[in-house]
Amino acid sequence: MAIQKFAAVAGAVMVLTAACSSSTPTPAPTTAPTAVASTAPSAAAASAAPSAAAANLTPASFDASFSAMAQLKSVYAAGKGSIAVILPDTTSSSRYTAYDQPYLKQAFDAAGFSSSDYSIQNAAGTTTTELALAQAAITAGAKVLVVDPIDSTTGNQIQAAAAQAGIPMISYDRATFQGTKTYYVSFDNVQVGKLIGQGFMQCVTDWGVKSPKVFTLDGGQDTDPNAIDFAKGYNSVVWGQSVAQVKAGTTNSQGMTLVDEQLAPGWDNAKGGTIFQQAYTAHPEINATIEANDGLAGAVITALKAAGVPAKKIPTTGQDGTLQGMEYVLQGWQCGSVYKPIYIEAQAAVALATYLRAGQTPPAALLNGSTTDPKNSATTEPALLLTPMWVNAANMEATVIKDKFISVSDLCTAVGQSVCTAAGIQ
Repeated sequence: MAIQKFAAVAGAVMVLTAACSSSTPTPAPTTAPTAVASTAPSAAAASAAPSAAAANLTPASFDASFSAMAQLKSVYAAGKGSIAVILPDTTSSSRYTAYDQPYLKQAFDAAGFSSSDYSIQNAAGTTTTELALAQAAITAGAKVLVVDPIDSTTGNQIQAAAAQAGIPMISYDRATFQGTKTYYVSFDNVQVGKLIGQGFMQCVTDWGVKSPKVFTLDGGQDTDPNAIDFAKGYNSVVWGQSVAQVKAGTTNSQGMTLVDEQLAPGWDNAKGGTIFQQAYTAHPEINATIEANDGLAGAVITALKAAGVPAKKIPTTGQDGTLQGMEYVLQGWQCGSVYKPIYIEAQAAVALATYLRAGQTPPAALLNGSTTDPKNSATTEPALLLTPMWVNAANMEATVIKDKFISVSDLCTAVGQSVCTAAGIQ
């Protein structure tokens, strides 16, 4: 009956994860389940206690082999009901179709789940669809929600619905702050920002930028609380101020001056490019820039190229380790990018969800931190925080290439084999 009810409610709104493009490598994704269902374990399995190995899981336990997930089989057997995963879109980033969906499936399967014990759906960028999918999963009896909210408003609505139903929710990759029994799984956002700041500072030195006049292009702080923490991270490193916005005219001990800091609403790359173009026209003295992700860096680089600025002249920064970002790094347009291995994040989310589904307290070593609402420091929620890394030409081969996050053939076709060879990429 729960399956039938779910199908009736969700049929009109369910959007399954789309196939990834040929330019993006994928770890052999399989089609996501199309319905949430529940398979009760046997009485013997239901009474099984978590293994000692599972109790010792930490964020460092997860790697590309997915071997740590097998330790959760006894925890899976101790629980019952389904876990519903809802991803935000298929267009703003290729990661959700190319990586998150298949990695989440691989993690569930490795932990002993059958395909009827979980669902992975995609809201295709529509807030009403994401909310409807969550409501349908709750109606169908899901025991845990794992949701990457399109925006904080939608996340809050879903958390409120989950709280009313008395089920836990994991806010995946993007934090929201409302409801009860809520958790957060992501990379340490402030540390992401600090890596951007550190990479920028090093790049200014390496590229020989004199008397840096800096322009900063923030991400969508209007919709994404993570963007606020990113900015706090890089502003603390560059300007010594752990704030979302630094005032124009601020200087630091390295002789840098902030020309201006503006945000791209909703992480909109086109708007970000326009904002930078207007700033660069008004302030041609700008000779160093900080961007919150690779998309915004690309928008700035497009404007710089159009203005005739050569490579290795005006630094840009980013995060996400995208193919275009790596191309720009090797070509001397971008200093580097923060890489966040999604296979680790997917395993962490499934591990935490498995404990919550079983009604068990997650190990303290696994739930290793907390996240604070950047708009209200009195609001915090438990978090599983993972460690990001800075990627540049020197370690690209050992990170995004080794993890097959970036296709060698795609990258080297774009930049030329000689450029790849010079960076040690084969």
